[in-house]
Amino acid sequence: MTGPGTRSDEDAEDLGVEEALALVRRDDGRHGIPPRPEQRTGAPAQAETGAAHARSGGSRPPHTGHRATAWPEARLAAARAARSGGTRRPPVSVSLDAALGLTLAEPLTALTDLPSFDTSAMDGWAVAGPGPWAVRDEGVLAGHAESGYLADGEAVRIATGARVPPGATAVLRSEHGRTDDKGRLHPALPQASGPPQASGPPRTGGTSVVVHGQDIRPRGQECRNGDQLLPVGAHVTPAVLGLAAAAGYDTLTVVPRPRAEVLVLGDELLTGGLPREGLIRDALGPMLPSWLRALGAEVIAVRRLGDDAEALHTALTTSAVDVIVTTGGTAAGPVDHIHPTLRRIGAELLVDGVAVRPGHPMLLARIKENQHLVGLPGNPLAAVSGLLTLAEPLLRTLAVRPAPQPYTLPLREGAHGHPCDTRLVPVVLRGDRAVPLHYNGPAMLRGIAAADALAVVPPGGVRPGQETELLDLPWQSGGIGVCFT
Repeated sequence: MTGPGTRSDEDAEDLGVEEALALVRRDDGRHGIPPRPEQRTGAPAQAETGAAHARSGGSRPPHTGHRATAWPEARLAAARAARSGGTRRPPVSVSLDAALGLTLAEPLTALTDLPSFDTSAMDGWAVAGPGPWAVRDEGVLAGHAESGYLADGEAVRIATGARVPPGATAVLRSEHGRTDDKGRLHPALPQASGPPQASGPPRTGGTSVVVHGQDIRPRGQECRNGDQLLPVGAHVTPAVLGLAAAAGYDTLTVVPRPRAEVLVLGDELLTGGLPREGLIRDALGPMLPSWLRALGAEVIAVRRLGDDAEALHTALTTSAVDVIVTTGGTAAGPVDHIHPTLRRIGAELLVDGVAVRPGHPMLLARIKENQHLVGLPGNPLAAVSGLLTLAEPLLRTLAVRPAPQPYTLPLREGAHGHPCDTRLVPVVLRGDRAVPLHYNGPAMLRGIAAADALAVVPPGGVRPGQETELLDLPWQSGGIGVCFT
């Protein structure tokens, strides 16, 4: 099922979504998101999110009746699957505008000195030797060829970013110079009211002392040709694109995005209009592509197959993507075709059920050496749980991105726990606390739509004020690397 559900009895212990939204509307920054782990104490030290909980979760809770995997172990299994031989696609060379959000597959090495020539840091005059100076008639602008040699006692007008003439010893800022009636340039204090400025050249008496090299950016100040600027594995951010362009790059060698396609299963799903006659709106078809892109995937297609076992078989055996994501059909009902189809094609089940609520019947399978299937439950919040449990570590590892650093916050109010399973509860972040949201049943999206993160509630629940591990949503976390293009 992928439509809206009914409110669960567990909601009574959580904060109403209206109250939580009122909290986050206040002027408290990005929903009051607290400092990251390096600024906190008490965060688990393990590299994979959820590893700390593995110590208390157990591997196979006895109540499940089959091969359910503990939630932290399922995440580790998904990451391991992506590291298996032949899984990753080879690096590719892409233009700078296509590299955002990807990972460097080669070091970023400077192709030139930066700056590549001595550059004026200010508008003013390039001067040679001590003043006063005779000012040449011409000026030096950014982007123009090198001007003639500047002899001692000479000055020339210069713009910010322009090449400093040979022979120049300093740049005198426009506000620090004056010309006399003979056209000679003298250093002088700027004419301004108020307290003196802390920056700028040293001053003595009523004049400004010009220091050798003042306001000149020397060639190679930032780097020299051949210097390593960033290592393999660096995440390509907008700032990295700017650095690469400045260092002489037109293209970057990167790890390509994993390719994914979504197979939406279920005859009961509508693609438009209101629910009617036992049919419900498909919530996952519109949601999953953007979510997968936020997790770093390139989504090739969204295909609606209904409850057709042969169509599913054909789709799985003809797909050429790295990751297939299915919705629904992972349980053992009369039209749940995922397990029989995986057996039919000889796929290897790596995770068959996870001890987590919602999302228990999720699965991960290896179809080929370089292709995996993530089977999501049909209920919307359960599908979100499957995305962050199995798809996120799989896609992140395929893209060679670092695992997000785990962190904890105290819950403002207690959260009800399952007797044996981990429970994922939508929360908003308010200062140094996490506030649980209502509407967190497996078929509900109302809570997650308002959330900043999911609280990882261990078996037995969490008391008010107890430190609880949080799992950021991909558009809230700097570690996942958001890219919606």
